[in-house]
Amino acid sequence: MTVAEYNKSVDDYSDGIFRFILKNFRDEEKAKDVVQDTYEKLWTKVDDVAAEKAKAYLFTTAYHTMIDMIRKDKRMTLLEEDRHDTHAEAGAYIGLSELLDEAVAKLPDDQRSVIMLRDYEGYSYEEIAGITGLSASQVKVYIFRGRMFLKNYIGSIEAVL
Repeated sequence: MTVAEYNKSVDDYSDGIFRFILKNFRDEEKAKDVVQDTYEKLWTKVDDVAAEKAKAYLFTTAYHTMIDMIRKDKRMTLLEEDRHDTHAEAGAYIGLSELLDEAVAKLPDDQRSVIMLRDYEGYSYEEIAGITGLSASQVKVYIFRGRMFLKNYIGSIEAVL
């Protein structure tokens, strides 16, 4: 794709991409960001994308960029909600065991079960898989996700102590 073809694709498709993203996002600034990111990605691959395929490439890239932005916003929202929980706002001293119990209670059932079996009872991954009926790899995934949630919920140990 030449620079002239790139500029023509900006003229031809940028409004359509913006409307497509705005219809899904309902936020003009984020839609503009997605369009800009999409054209930036096209520019980095300008030699690899044929001019005839530019429209398909742009809409596909815009869609994936939008999905990535939605996921990022969702993670940020969940993290902010966790940071504003009662343990952070109470102001009163909460013992470490009470804080940990509160955090473990907020885990989804599957994650709580495998965390309890692994960290409190000392079972191996294979034993937990046999007990829960999950695969060993799924047990590892649930333990990892549960520990990440606990880490984010509790924060640093210095902040608790």
